[in-house]
Amino acid sequence: MAPSPYLLLLIPILPIFFLLVLALIVRPRPSKIPIKGRHVFITGGSSGIGLAIARLAAAEGARVSILARNHSRLDLARNAIRLATGIDVAVYSVDVRDSEAVARAIEDAGPIDVLICNQGVFLPQGLEKQELDEIKFMVDVNLMGTFHLIKAALPGMKLRTREIDLPASIAIMSSQGGQVGVYGYTAYSASKFALRGLAEALQHEVIADKIYVSLIFPSDTETPGLVEEIRRRPEITKIIARSSGGMTADDVAKKSLDGIKAGRFFIPCNFEGFMLSVATAGLSPQSSFAAAFLEISTASIMRFAALCFQWSWYSAIENWHAKNLSKRS
Repeated sequence: MAPSPYLLLLIPILPIFFLLVLALIVRPRPSKIPIKGRHVFITGGSSGIGLAIARLAAAEGARVSILARNHSRLDLARNAIRLATGIDVAVYSVDVRDSEAVARAIEDAGPIDVLICNQGVFLPQGLEKQELDEIKFMVDVNLMGTFHLIKAALPGMKLRTREIDLPASIAIMSSQGGQVGVYGYTAYSASKFALRGLAEALQHEVIADKIYVSLIFPSDTETPGLVEEIRRRPEITKIIARSSGGMTADDVAKKSLDGIKAGRFFIPCNFEGFMLSVATAGLSPQSSFAAAFLEISTASIMRFAALCFQWSWYSAIENWHAKNLSKRS
């Protein structure tokens, strides 16, 4: 029996209807976060990704403040930004583990429109061999430091959005190691995975104040700390990491600032990061109906790709252990 011509007419309409439904249900609502003329406060701003974001934000007309531990590096960063953009930035020499010092710096800096929690440390090692002091150091800087910053900045950010009626942003620098656990990343991934729970719950709490939360997921990035990080990696981690592409700090900065300005919750920095974001989307917020459509339509494919990656990684681990066992015997 031939299908009714009326049913055939529905075929091209169904995808449009589906997109309209997605446009109605995605939350939070899409919003643009202006940068020009606004106060952008960046931690870990003395080098690497933080410095690149600070330079880019200053070039776009933002008032920029950068925070890091090392005062001499901060001075070098300030001079580099001034040379590149002609703009002076404020600098704060503070350890993010010190909540009181963080609060004083933020009070001195004044109300913040865009807070970028970019500080981070990574000391790769298998959990059995890693000292507890190193584990605590990573958790304190990567996770507790982010809590200290947001707690200190949030009251002023809320007042600011009410006064000027413009949306604000809290952006948190995670990592692809905050989307998938890898051998040698046990403590690091724990600190970075926790940031997602923080970000998802925080977005519920601050959306009524027009504050948008973003999670940024860079891959290996050419920064001063990368060489030491690679040197410390266990051999299996080095084998697994070959499947991940690298990026420059400037590339990550551009992707990050573009995502912040678009009010996106997930900000992947390369194609691999996009695949991970789709594969791990779960119950995360999504403000773009087009991105939501991509997540829904490619989720099963990405899950299959994820299983292929896991097969590759577990095979590498099995082969490495078999090889070392044969050497010992």
